[in-house]
Amino acid sequence: MLELLYLLNLLALGFILGLMHALDADHVAAVTAIASETKSIKKSSLLGLFWGLGHTATLLIAGILVLLLKISIPEKLALSFEFLVGVVLVVLGIDVLRKTFMGKIHFHAHSHDGAEHIHIHSHKLSDSHDHAHKSFSVGALHGLAGSAALMLLVLATADSLFSGLLYILVFGLGSIVAMLTISTIIGLPFRLTSNFSKANGTIKLITGAASIVLGVSIIYGVLPALLT
Repeated sequence: MLELLYLLNLLALGFILGLMHALDADHVAAVTAIASETKSIKKSSLLGLFWGLGHTATLLIAGILVLLLKISIPEKLALSFEFLVGVVLVVLGIDVLRKTFMGKIHFHAHSHDGAEHIHIHSHKLSDSHDHAHKSFSVGALHGLAGSAALMLLVLATADSLFSGLLYILVFGLGSIVAMLTISTIIGLPFRLTSNFSKANGTIKLITGAASIVLGVSIIYGVLPALLT
């Protein structure tokens, strides 16, 4: 009875921590930057889902290593992942700004009857490409970064491989549910302003700038510790 109560408490804690973990500013900023490229709430929701799946996948791998090999993630390695998160946020932000300013304008050269012509067109009003792989990859990186150490600390208290793996899955479920909800909400302003280019562009500029600022702050925060 006590063992069952302990397991239920551990799983409840894992789910709550998973929900809270998804609300970290760097997680929300990354998904927002990726979701800014779609005007569909459904696609935005799927981006959150794939972020959660990628996040859970790397946590599961790290958790198995902790449980089976009894190892811990070195502090410098955890900081390196956090540094990479900062770099990714900066890159995502720059990409959002670039696409917003350029309006996805492309130049194409075509040849007709021996004469070459250059055509200019824009995909600004077309549907966004599928960025599920990008969201999955960013989620996987976040799963390795610093705040995930909280999950591994609690995981270390698990008294069996089964309870440990179950804890990871419940923690991951919590993060998936939270990010799925967040990404759906994130998609609303991009969808509602899809027919108002100025308002949509302004939101994207704010999104890109916020991602860059947060990324730089993360890099600045962890760089001294990495260099010591």
